[in-house]
Amino acid sequence: MQEMLSERAKEIQQRAGDGYEQDVFVGTNRANAMVSAATYQAKSDNMKNNTLLKAVK
Repeated sequence: MQEMLSERAKEIQQRAGDGYEQDVFVGTNRANAMVSAATYQAKSDNMKNNTLLKAVK
């Protein structure tokens, strides 16, 4: 499951562009994947353009 989540998160990260990072971790009941803006430019881009939301589609 973690491998599948990692692949999906990597696809989203690549569509979002530079400055975004992905992480997969195990919570209490399930595995989770996360893509987030890591740099100031990526955070600004995401706030202006909803880049992560668009990259999920």
